[in-house]
Amino acid sequence: MEQHKKRIGLIAAWGRYPVVVAEALVAQGFDVYCIAVKDHADEAALRPLCKEFLWNGVARYSASIRFLQRHGVRSATMAGKIHKTTLYRPWVWLHHVPDLRAIKMFYRNFGFTQGDRRDDTLLGTIVDEFASEGIEFAPATNFAPELLVKFGPLGRRAPSALESKDIEFGWRLAKEMGRLDIGQSVVVKGRNALAVEAIEGTDACIRRAGELCRSGNFTIVKVAKPQQDMRFDVPTIGVGTLEQMVAAGATCLAIEAGKTIIIDHAEVVRFADRHGIAIVALDSAEQALPGDANLAA
Repeated sequence: MEQHKKRIGLIAAWGRYPVVVAEALVAQGFDVYCIAVKDHADEAALRPLCKEFLWNGVARYSASIRFLQRHGVRSATMAGKIHKTTLYRPWVWLHHVPDLRAIKMFYRNFGFTQGDRRDDTLLGTIVDEFASEGIEFAPATNFAPELLVKFGPLGRRAPSALESKDIEFGWRLAKEMGRLDIGQSVVVKGRNALAVEAIEGTDACIRRAGELCRSGNFTIVKVAKPQQDMRFDVPTIGVGTLEQMVAAGATCLAIEAGKTIIIDHAEVVRFADRHGIAIVALDSAEQALPGDANLAA
């Protein structure tokens, strides 16, 4: 046990989040054994942080497990987004050729009608498969808890009275969408849903809302699922999220305190202040911020 305690596997997908996690692991004295997801991970940023680095396809699990076992890794974490829309491209399995293990893991989901392809189903299957080989996954936020947003406002501007009403409306809708494992984000204006996130992701959902509501001034609500497994698919925002909001005309973002990851927190706050965006982290839609009458029930 002693010889394995400072070795950890990292499945790294798209975005800056895997890089931030790798940096935190290295700072804590871990040797990081990185499995970089093909067509997703940032090799230039990740490779210098890792003891060993393996490029691997999204459907090649035998090689990933052998890689970790060969290096005596018994604990792992995952970070970053998998672009799920790629699963619906023509001839996708010619590009991401699955190995035999992947076929056994997912044949019910992709070859028959018994299973489904929801995020919790697919990602849960992956962590269970690794666990069957003695490799246990832990939430990445266990190693970088500072990434989880704390309750309260972020930046100078508080939501207006109308935005607060939209937050309350959108929060309940987003929680229900999460319960059904459809998506994490909804876009609201005038207590009406403009767009609901599905497999396209939050950024595309925001862009679609901007196309549908040219007048802008709408609110984004992004929350964790009621059944959120913190090992994967944790809601995440960064400067890129706010850039999409500005381009689309959104003016307010509500996120869930303690269950939402913020990448580059200080930069997010500076960007929000510069563009007049209100960001608030709440425990529930009805919970008012200290001293903020706008969010009172």
